[in-house]
Amino acid sequence: MSAIVKVQDVYKKFGDNEVLKGVSFDVRKGEVVAIIGQSGSGKSTALRCLDHLETINSGSIEVCGHTLGTGKVDLHKLRQDVGIVFQSYNLFPHLTVRQNIMLALKHVRKLPKSDCLVKADYVLKKVGLSVKADCYPEQLSGGQQQRVAIARSLAMEPQVMLFDEVTSALDPQLTGEVLKVIEDLAAGGMTMILVTHEMAFARRLADKIIFMYEGLVWESGGPEILTAPTTRELQDFVGTGL
Repeated sequence: MSAIVKVQDVYKKFGDNEVLKGVSFDVRKGEVVAIIGQSGSGKSTALRCLDHLETINSGSIEVCGHTLGTGKVDLHKLRQDVGIVFQSYNLFPHLTVRQNIMLALKHVRKLPKSDCLVKADYVLKKVGLSVKADCYPEQLSGGQQQRVAIARSLAMEPQVMLFDEVTSALDPQLTGEVLKVIEDLAAGGMTMILVTHEMAFARRLADKIIFMYEGLVWESGGPEILTAPTTRELQDFVGTGL
């Protein structure tokens, strides 16, 4: 199956700090890819480049048919095809859960209100939060807010979903809630790239694991690389129990 995401020899600098030093990887349609590594290894920067939240200095990225780094990116279309969920939920506090989801459907996809309502209720059911549709974010737990953030991205019907350490601010019980939603999406065939510290989850769910170290893809392969790493750096990382 052809790749829906192609990252080739990508470099990214912030001032004099070179964060990505020639990163390359592919993701096929329907694959779940986990990117792991120490803080500062470049994994979140690599993820943000896929949604053009960061521009690359050199190399090439193709995502869902969009070529990034050329200066001619249709961001409106790109962000319909690529959804991203962050550690922070970024929900509007003055809007209900349903209204938070409907906002982009109305203003970005230009759907009529009746269609926005149907779509919002559908994705809320998908993440198990139908009963919270009329609540405000402050009335929800952290795990519930994160599930709303996922539902909001799903409502745009993206081809690829990106998750940037979405459970790192949650306690273990709430983490389990969010990971269950991601697991259900994987079972439904959603293409996903996750930056995560949840090693057990990555081992169980990911088709491919990418270990980044000092701005490079240091080692990649199936979940077996976590139990039989071939580099000292991944051995040390896995040995920390992160």
